[in-house]
Amino acid sequence: MKLTTRGHYSVKAMLDLTLHQRESPSSVRAIAQRQDLPAPYLEKLLIELRHAGLVVSLRGAHGGYQLARSPSQISVGQILEAVGETVQPLPQHTPDSEQTGDWVTFTLWNRLHQKLKDALFSISLEDLYYDARSRQAAQGEATSFMV
Repeated sequence: MKLTTRGHYSVKAMLDLTLHQRESPSSVRAIAQRQDLPAPYLEKLLIELRHAGLVVSLRGAHGGYQLARSPSQISVGQILEAVGETVQPLPQHTPDSEQTGDWVTFTLWNRLHQKLKDALFSISLEDLYYDARSRQAAQGEATSFMV
């Protein structure tokens, strides 16, 4: 599985919102600046994440985006799914009955595909947040970080 720019930016934006969840809502511009992302593209992704119920948007001078629920209740799989990312390990084909080797490969990749999906849906934003914090602490970096 290759994480596209779309998926990568979405996870970065959601981790940024996790980091700043105790503050007022974050504007698209603020997230884009902190994460070095193109604001117009980020805004489109945030709209998709809002439609999926992962973020909420607040209007007004102090408006912006916030997580719709706790980081422990949002998985990487949900984020990727919300922006149209899919995990496709095999081209869409079905081997015929005489291609026994292909059936073995097909079965193996289908099982691996399911394990990967399960893993993506079991990793929460909270998990990623603490992993990033632990890595920074181990490297002696400042507590404010770019994901």
